[in-house]
Amino acid sequence: MPPVRPHRPPAFVTHDVPLAPLTTFGIGGSARYFARCEGVAQAVEAWGWARSEGLPVFVLGGGSNLLVSDAGYSGLVMVLGGTGVSVGPGVTAECVTLCADAGAPWEAVVEAAVAAGVGGVECLTGIPGTAGAAPIQNIGAYGQEVADTLAHVQALDTTTGALVTFTAADCAFGYRDSRFKRAPAGHIVLEIALRLPVGARPCLRYPEVERAVGARAATATLADVRAAIRGLRRSKGMLLDTLPNEASDAGPPSDLRSAGSFFVNPTVDASAVARLPPDAPRHPQPDGRFKLAAAWLISNAGIPRGFRRGAAAVSSRHALALTNLGGATADDVLHLAAWIRRAVRGRFGVTLVPEPVLLGFGAGATELLDVVESTLSADL
Repeated sequence: MPPVRPHRPPAFVTHDVPLAPLTTFGIGGSARYFARCEGVAQAVEAWGWARSEGLPVFVLGGGSNLLVSDAGYSGLVMVLGGTGVSVGPGVTAECVTLCADAGAPWEAVVEAAVAAGVGGVECLTGIPGTAGAAPIQNIGAYGQEVADTLAHVQALDTTTGALVTFTAADCAFGYRDSRFKRAPAGHIVLEIALRLPVGARPCLRYPEVERAVGARAATATLADVRAAIRGLRRSKGMLLDTLPNEASDAGPPSDLRSAGSFFVNPTVDASAVARLPPDAPRHPQPDGRFKLAAAWLISNAGIPRGFRRGAAAVSSRHALALTNLGGATADDVLHLAAWIRRAVRGRFGVTLVPEPVLLGFGAGATELLDVVESTLSADL
């Protein structure tokens, strides 16, 4: 009996495409198969072909919250090409609905909202990536997160091939978490819709933002707050692109080759907080626990900015960003992250959890760091 031959892939599916240039880290091997899908029909076709071949599928957005294995990815990487953003009437006079294709740059979403004079996402400016990735990660910053304003998500069910719609409650959001992140193979996000309030005052929940706005805080507009936050991100080396005619002082190129914040701010119970120094930042949560500042923990655990392992280093601008100094490997990044995690646990008894998606490693981020940490020498 002759061997079964694989089905021919769709014409728009290519082979052995390097992934490093498609990520903000600039690290990683190649995708065995790669598809840039122009519209829902091609996304469904590419997914159907991969499923028939038993291949895993990963949807790549802006590549900003991602570390790709040096060995690459053995499945199909899909990029969704739709980039539309529209603002229309909401369900009430007090709000509007903003719809965005999954492939739209997230900054285009923020820009459209601020231009329309509606609040809810102005503090999320400068976060790289696409609209489709926003609910997966439940992106957030400076007192706002996508879960606050999401109306619904349209997605492809990868089990049935059906198009399905999820409300915000269906998404089961958590801190930098969602049902899509917990089960990444289950659905492909195709479109998001946000419900944004008309006439809302800009969010100035964080003192850092209020200070950046300055004397205009009482009368600050959405555009004022957006500009102030972009300035804050730029000063920390966390602004990866700039708007036209915007002055750029984003720091050395090595500080821009990162995946953004590498660790999430840990949430701990009162007993863990009691073991911390009095000056350690802590923010009470509704469930009685406390959110800590991961950057403070790193900086006070003996890990200075610029600390490096191989060609991977802690950013000179922000302790939470791990950067590619040029030629860094995924292994370099994992070893640096393991050093940091061990130092923080040893000093404060808190175990940091990685934020980026780790692609092509065959294990979860926590398990990988456990393995790498077991190989580290005793001293920094």
